[in-house]
Amino acid sequence: MPPVDQPFPGLAGYRVVVTGGTRGIGAGIARGFLRSGAQVLICGRGEPATLPAAGDSTAAFIRADVRDPEQARRLIGTAHDIFGGVDVVISNAGGSPPADAATASPRFHAKIIELNLVAPLHLAQAAHEVMQAQPGGGSIIFIGSVSGARPSPGTAAYGAAKAGLHHLATSLAIEWAPRIRVNTVVPGFVATESAAEHYGGADGVAAVAATVPLRRMATPDDVTDACLFLASPRAAYVSGACITLHGRGEPPAFLSARP
Repeated sequence: MPPVDQPFPGLAGYRVVVTGGTRGIGAGIARGFLRSGAQVLICGRGEPATLPAAGDSTAAFIRADVRDPEQARRLIGTAHDIFGGVDVVISNAGGSPPADAATASPRFHAKIIELNLVAPLHLAQAAHEVMQAQPGGGSIIFIGSVSGARPSPGTAAYGAAKAGLHHLATSLAIEWAPRIRVNTVVPGFVATESAAEHYGGADGVAAVAATVPLRRMATPDDVTDACLFLASPRAAYVSGACITLHGRGEPPAFLSARP
């Protein structure tokens, strides 16, 4: 694969939608596709101070809350109107603040599951309408989390939603084949702008990174590279797959306890 600062081959002219593309992982993904010659539309619930850019290309932006199926449909419709079609949809918007599962309100749990599982389904349905009707079909990529593959204390509803997200991808990959490929990228710890706040400052980031066998957190570019591959012709036979990006993180606890 080319270095992260180089275009990924085969993606020039692709028409791409990235949710949650104003910062963090989503902004990195948007920049990677722009660098590779794609046209990119991002969305967020608020107008960003700056838009992702690469070279002479800048992402287009629309305000949208993809938890609302009508707004999700409008997002895809806008991309179709601007670009003439939609080749790739990357469902990245998500997240959760920490909450005790025993005391969090039913409304809180419902909203977290809505954002991290139901909203990607709304978006995928809207993309399906466009992709099934166009000659090249399309590619849908869900951004999951290792919280969906192991216990997620403190974010139980979030972990459960992310576990469901990959299962959703495997089902849609069968239902919507052969024209639409659906895959999941599952990051572990990622060093984004908010990592220091999330992990307790620079010392916390370093302590968490030290638990990973590769001795570092992932970067947004690591996640971007996986998305570029899955969206590209190189992944033409990849559907229903899960690419886990965790640096073989979180070794078994007994390794640190043994003499």
